[in-house]
Amino acid sequence: MRHVIGSFSLALLVLSLMNPPARAAGRPLTVEDLLKVKQVADPQVSPDGKWIVHELSVHDEATRSNNVDLWLVPVEGGEPRRLTTTPGADTHPRWSPDGKTIAFTSSRGGSSQIYLLPIDGGEPSPLTKLPIDCSGPIWSPQGDRIAFAAEVYPGKTPEQTAELDKAKADPNTSKVRTFNSLMIRHWMTWDEGKRSHLFVVSIKTGEVKDLTPNLPVNTPPAPFGGSSDYGFSPDGKTLVFTAEPLKDFAWSTNTDVWSVPAEGGELTNLTASNLAADAQPSISPDGKWLAYVRQARPGFEADQWVLTLIDRASGAIRELTKALDRPVGSFSWLADSSGLLAVIDDAGHESIIRVPLAAGAPIERLLTRGRNDAPRLASQGKHLIFLRNTADKPGELYRLDLQRGGEAAISSLTHYNAPLLAELDLAAAEEFEFAGADGDRVRGLLVKPPGFDPTKKYPLVFLIHGGPQSAFHDEWHNRWNYQLFAAPGYAVVSINPRGSSGFGQKFTDQISKDWNGRVVVDLEKGLDHVLKTYAFLDPTRVAAAGGSFGGYMVNWLAGHSDRFKAFISHAGVFDNHSMYFTTEELWFDEWEFGGPPWESDLHLKQSPSEFAKNFRTPTLVIHGALDFRVPETQGFGMFTALQRLGVPSRLVLFPDEGHWVLKPRNRIVWWNEVHAWLGKYLKS
Repeated sequence: MRHVIGSFSLALLVLSLMNPPARAAGRPLTVEDLLKVKQVADPQVSPDGKWIVHELSVHDEATRSNNVDLWLVPVEGGEPRRLTTTPGADTHPRWSPDGKTIAFTSSRGGSSQIYLLPIDGGEPSPLTKLPIDCSGPIWSPQGDRIAFAAEVYPGKTPEQTAELDKAKADPNTSKVRTFNSLMIRHWMTWDEGKRSHLFVVSIKTGEVKDLTPNLPVNTPPAPFGGSSDYGFSPDGKTLVFTAEPLKDFAWSTNTDVWSVPAEGGELTNLTASNLAADAQPSISPDGKWLAYVRQARPGFEADQWVLTLIDRASGAIRELTKALDRPVGSFSWLADSSGLLAVIDDAGHESIIRVPLAAGAPIERLLTRGRNDAPRLASQGKHLIFLRNTADKPGELYRLDLQRGGEAAISSLTHYNAPLLAELDLAAAEEFEFAGADGDRVRGLLVKPPGFDPTKKYPLVFLIHGGPQSAFHDEWHNRWNYQLFAAPGYAVVSINPRGSSGFGQKFTDQISKDWNGRVVVDLEKGLDHVLKTYAFLDPTRVAAAGGSFGGYMVNWLAGHSDRFKAFISHAGVFDNHSMYFTTEELWFDEWEFGGPPWESDLHLKQSPSEFAKNFRTPTLVIHGALDFRVPETQGFGMFTALQRLGVPSRLVLFPDEGHWVLKPRNRIVWWNEVHAWLGKYLKS
C-alpha cells in the first residue's frame, strides 16, 4: 500500500468515519460568507525571530473588491497589529537584514511600486517611482539593494515602455495584433511584446538597473512565477533566477536556472544540461549550495518536482527528494545551511518536511494534516511558523513547537475568521479509501451537509478535479468550496482518481494518453463505494460537477453515463481536435495525447464531441471569454450540441473572466447559477 498520511491504518480510518467528531450548531455557509473570509498570506519572520509580518486580504462589500494590508504578529502570541491602512493592495512584505525596515509593494499611488516601512514607526516611503508596475521585492543580504520584477519591452527602459504603452492606448491608433511565432496569448492575456525582467534598485540612491535587458522571455516565468524564482548569493554579488525556454516556447517546458552579476553583466545558464523544467533557485546561507526544483522529462509539466542541489564549487548535482515520490511545491533554507524546509503534495494533504543535507539522514514529516504552507523558522529554530487551512477552517497562522512536535504542539497565532466561523455549521472532510482500477487503492473526501441527520437521505454532488494532474485536498478552497456546495443540503464527494498528484508519480502518470481508462474506472468505483458505504446518500439524486479537466470529464460522462441527474461543466474541453489548434500550451496536449493530431489519433478517440449523440443529461455549461487555456469555443461547442439534441442546458459566459472566476461580483453569479441548477434537478 502507498504511504498514508500520519500513518493512518485503514482500521483507524474506518473507525474515525464511524465516530465522527461532534458537529457545532450553526447556519449554512453562503456565498457572501465565502467572500467575507479574511485571507492570511505570505508570512515573513523577522531576523531576530520575534515577529511575523503577513498580508491580510479583506473583502469590501461596498466596492466588491479586496483590500490587502500588512499586519504584525508576535511569535510568542498576542494581538496582531495593523501596519498599513491605505485602500488598495499592500503585498509581499520582506524584512531588511537588520530587521528595521519592511519592503513591500503597494498600489496606493495608482501603480504598484516598492515602499519602505520603518518598523519603529512612521509612514511608508516609496523606493521606486517607475512608470510601470513593480513586483516581488527581495533584499540583498547586505541590505544595500532590492531585486524585483517588472514588465518591459526587451531592449527598452521602463520609461520607453510606458511611452510605447501610451501610444498603443491612443484611440486613433489601430489595435491590430501581428505575430511571427507562438505563443500569441497565454492563460488570459494576449502577447503584447512585453516581458518580465529582473531589476535591482539601490536603497541609497533609488537608481534602477535592468539585469536582463535583452532577454526575450519572462523571468520569472509568467503567469505563475514569483520572487521564489530569484535570489541573491550571500555576498550579494550574484543573482540566480528562473527564465522561460529561449526557443519552442509553446511546446517546451524547458525553463532554466540562470545567474547574473548583481551589478549587471553576462547571463549564465546553470542548468542547460537538463532539457526539462528547472525552477526556484536559492543559494544556501553559507554560499556552498544552489538548491532548486527540477523535472526529468521534457515536455511533461506534471513530472515529479524533485528538490535538487548543485555544489557551487564542483558543479556536482544531487537529488534530495526523488525517493520520496512526492512533488515539492516550495522550499526554504535552514539558517545554518544544514538542510531545507519544503512543502509537498502528499496524498490529499500538503505536508511540511525537513530535508537534511547529510547523506543518509532521513527526511522528516513535520506537519501532515490539512493544507500547510509557507514554513518559516523562528525563536532560534525552536518554532515553526506556518499557514494551515482545512475543509472546515479557512487559513490562519500557526506555530509548531519543534521540541515537542506533533499536532498537540501546534498553537494558533491568528483568529481572524473566528467570529464568522462561530456562526456556521461546517463539516470536517472525512477520508475514505476503496479499490480502484487494477485493484489499486484510491482515496477521496466526503463532506456532510449542514444540519446533518443520519436518518435522512441526501442528494450527492460528485466533484471532479482539474489538471488532470492535480488533487483534491483537505482544504478551504476560495472558489470550489466544499462547504458551499454542501450548503443547500447536499453531501459532497471528491475523488482523487488516476492522474492525481501526491500519490506517487506512477499514479500521476497513469492518466497520460489514457483520459478515459483507469481514471473513469476510479471515478465510477468511487461513486459506487460511497453509495454503498453511506446509507444517507440517495443514489437517485446524484449530480457531477467539474472544472477544466473536470469539465472535460463531465462532458465525457455526458456521452457515456446515465446515472447522473445533472451535470455542471466549467471550462471543460469538448472537442480535443480543435482544442489543440486554439489552445496555447501545446506541450500539454502533445504529452497527454501522444503528439499533435497529425501524429496521434487519441485526440479524436478521447474527444467528448465524438459521443455527443448520446447526450441526455441536463447540463450547465460555464465558461470565461478570456480563457485562452481552454478557449470559450469549447464551451460554445458543448452548449451547441446539447441544444441541438434538445437536452435541457444553460450557458453562462463571463466576458471578463479567464480559466477561473475570480472577480467577487462574478463569483456571486457563479454560485447562484450553480445552486439554482443543482436545486432544479436534485431537490425534486
